[in-house]
Amino acid sequence: MTDKQIRQLSRFLSKVLRHSPEIIKIELDKNGWANVSELIKKVNKHKLKFNFETLEHIVATNNKKRFAFNEDKTKIRANQGHSIQIAHGVIAIEPPCAP
Repeated sequence: MTDKQIRQLSRFLSKVLRHSPEIIKIELDKNGWANVSELIKKVNKHKLKFNFETLEHIVATNNKKRFAFNEDKTKIRANQGHSIQIAHGVIAIEPPCAP
């Protein structure tokens, strides 16, 4: 893939994983994770042709660290900027009071 195609794919993945998974008819779990195999299959049907190695490259080289894999790289999610409701797994706490 050319650099331009990789940028296009990265932008499209951001849109799908952050805002509109319904574009490719994929479901994210409550924490925003998508199945990698299903994502690749459905993006390939919809838009751009790519494979797992290209996805690994995008995740590893994105300077804004927009995406993350789970430990065994079977799931992927956007790290930030969601317009859809997801649970980030972060628990809100009250800051300590100043003395």
